Amino acid sequence: MSIKVTWYGHACIGLEVGKYRLLVDPYLSNNPLAAATPDQLSPDTILISHGHGDHVGDALTIARRTGAQIISVFEICSWIQAQGYANVHPQHIGGGFHYPFGYLKLTLALHGSAMPDGSYGGNPCGFLLTSEGKKIYLAADTGLFYDMKLIGEEGIDLAMLPIGDNFTMGPDDALRAVKLIQPARVVPIHYDTFDLIRQDPHAWAARVAAETQTTPVVLAPGDSLSV
Repeated sequence: MSIKVTWYGHACIGLEVGKYRLLVDPYLSNNPLAAATPDQLSPDTILISHGHGDHVGDALTIARRTGAQIISVFEICSWIQAQGYANVHPQHIGGGFHYPFGYLKLTLALHGSAMPDGSYGGNPCGFLLTSEGKKIYLAADTGLFYDMKLIGEEGIDLAMLPIGDNFTMGPDDALRAVKLIQPARVVPIHYDTFDLIRQDPHAWAARVAAETQTTPVVLAPGDSLSV
């Protein structure tokens, strides 16, 4: 069975794993390029990679409407609980857990993490999902780090990497990340939302195709692919 992956713009990603619906970093209502509104999505599970407002986004609004479980690092889950929402599952970097939709491990990410109200958001993270015989690496907001090579040793079917620069890896470092991870396919994310992170994803994809064995896939917000 395949996994359907949808990019909604910025770092917001939807995953359909059988009957389960996951939503990652649901920054929608204030995102000028978002391909959906918060009321259009009804996930079972919401993943939050770190505490910045363009990643926590509409998580609480969606969760309160749908009853979705929120998965994140301990500090963010504690913050969510302090907002009056109890259905959370805390993890931390390097730790994994077997959920009905698959095995989810939290990975290192080089970034910051303060909650929208300025409180401490713990360490930022990425996500490595193993499900339906596939491995999907969602790097979230991060700079380049050499341990991406270890993640690649898992045998990654799809990696979704930021290319926007300024706040995360730019095109050059994202290309180096592809060379470390060696995924079967890669999708660029976290670009064009703001002027500071404007990039040409097709030019980047051409470099990936020319310099690696990985197949680049450029999605427009709202587009999907199957893994």
